[in-house]
Amino acid sequence: MSTLRLPYSQLSPEAYKGLLATKKALASSSLGLPLIELVNLRISQINGCAFCLEMHAKALRDGGTPEVKLDSLAGWRISAQFSEAERAALAWAESLTDIARTHAPDEVFEPLKAHFSDAQISDLTFAISLMNAFNRLAVSMRQ
Repeated sequence: MSTLRLPYSQLSPEAYKGLLATKKALASSSLGLPLIELVNLRISQINGCAFCLEMHAKALRDGGTPEVKLDSLAGWRISAQFSEAERAALAWAESLTDIARTHAPDEVFEPLKAHFSDAQISDLTFAISLMNAFNRLAVSMRQ
């Protein structure tokens, strides 16, 4: 366990409040919290954010997500536990999390349209961006 480097939420309260306001806005998205939490957990796995891994896994368990689904999340591409909509969202999340390498290609974006409205795709992209921001804060400041 490491020590918090800087209390970023206290040092930059207005910026942090902005992130929390975005999180609150997304909570009412028609995407639904289970999908957002699933995406958040996968992003946190990729980014290695222990704090966020624990938080999002707990939220999914508390919301009734089966353990087998949580256990197979890192292997979602070959697991039978995930719907086509979830697969599209997880592929988009992975692509945006590693955007310097992937450049968010059309072949990952296009499948979203079969499952989500334009507003939902926008909300999903905000959720992915927000989770990556939270992960970068927590990992860099050793939360």
